[in-house]
Amino acid sequence: MPTSLAEIKNHLDNKIGERVQLTQQVGRKRVVTRQGVLSETFPAVFVIELDQDENHFERMCYSYTDVLTEAVAIEFE
Repeated sequence: MPTSLAEIKNHLDNKIGERVQLTQQVGRKRVVTRQGVLSETFPAVFVIELDQDENHFERMCYSYTDVLTEAVAIEFE
């Protein structure tokens, strides 16, 4: 992934509509993996429409800072 917030946003802007797998660090030894589609990007956050079969939520919102600090890892399919 890119190394600045603007680069991360530009990279994700080009990937809108693509399937994505997110790995989120929730705690010291806990990791949550979610799959869905990158639906929107905003100046400070991006939105993932989650697969309804696997998740209780319709969508999740993450900040670009989460990606920069590696609290969230994004893999495109």
